[in-house]
Formats: sequence, C-alpha cells, structure tokens
Amino acid sequence: MNALQFHIAKYRFHIIILLLFIFPVTLSSQAWKYVKEQDGVKIYSRQESGKNLKSFKGVTEFRESSDKIMAFLVDVNKKDWWDKNLSQIKILYHEKNKRTQYYLVYKLPWPFRNRDLCVESTVIQNPSTGVSKIISVPLTGVVPPQKNITRIKDYRQQWTIIPSGTNTSQIELEFYVDPAESLPDWLLNMILTDSPIKSIKSLRQGLEKQALSSTVKP
Repeated sequence: MNALQFHIAKYRFHIIILLLFIFPVTLSSQAWKYVKEQDGVKIYSRQESGKNLKSFKGVTEFRESSDKIMAFLVDVNKKDWWDKNLSQIKILYHEKNKRTQYYLVYKLPWPFRNRDLCVESTVIQNPSTGVSKIISVPLTGVVPPQKNITRIKDYRQQWTIIPSGTNTSQIELEFYVDPAESLPDWLLNMILTDSPIKSIKSLRQGLEKQALSSTVKP
C-alpha cells in the first residue's frame, strides 16, 4: 500500500467510524423473533427488508470479562477457531484494534462451487458503557474474482460484547449472508439458522483452550 492509498484508507476508516456512531448499524428494520435455544445460545431471526433470506442472531452469556473476549476476537493470530470450512484466510490490511481486511475462501463439498469473500472488519468501542462491536461488511475492488470460485457479495456480521458483571459478558452475534447458491430460500434459511450457534461455540472453545494453555507451565 503506497502513501496515497494509505491516506485514502485512513480517511475512509474515519468516515465509517463517524457514520457508525451517528447511525447505529442494524441488519434490518424488522423486529427479532425468537426461534429456539440450543447449547445455552438463544437464536432469533428476522426478515431482511426486500429479501427472502433472513438474518439470525445468537445471544448467550460468557464467564469471561469483555476485555478478554475482545482481545481474543481482534487478535489476527488466533484464527484456528474460525469456520472449519475456510481453506484460506489472507490478511490484506490490519490496523490494530481498529480494522482488518481479509480475503477468505470457503471450501464446499461437490457439487457446490467454492465461495470466496473480501471483508472489512471495523472495531467500535464505547468507553462510557464498555460495549464493544466488531462489524464486518463486504469489501470490493481489492481482490479480482477467481476462476471457478463464486464471490459472496451480500454479507454482514456483527459481534457485540456487553459487560454484565465483573467477569461475565453477554455475547451477541448478528449474521446475514446470501451464499449465491441455487437452493430454495426456505432451505437456505433452515441451514443458516444454526450459524450463530456454531460460531459462538467455537469462540467459547477457543477461549477455553487459551485459558488452559496459559495455565500450563513450560
């Protein structure tokens, strides 16, 4: 990245931060509807405006401080807890505790084509409330489309970490994706319902693994 590109990226980042504070990000204008609870995670869904696919939200409690959870989430070196279907994770740009750009490739079983995604994750922290968010949206014009890989263009994800006690936190994961797959929308909605559960469980396991490794003496 040359000097001009850096200054453009920095200006763009500050504009995004300003807009997020003025207009809080929501995945849809419709109300969340309770779906089910599984493994301690409550799942909600809501219809995307003008679309047949739904967005989903998982809500649960962690016995960890919000600072520890956020430090884990924004650590670009800790990726082994991510989706196991990811065959490639490439960091395109990283500004610690502010934003990161990724190129991701999802390996899917035959007869489905693999999927790729360029995404920018922005960190928002409110020092008054202690609430932190990581908001991820598609990034365009960075990596050209790849042969035999379908590009995901419609995607949003938001982690929200809310302190609820001395060493407890409420975790919320909002998620929407259009996988650009020729499957009925009702089937995709059914398949994607459990996505927040899988991600939250992986996060919990990653934190537990980190805590275990820190207690083991060399």
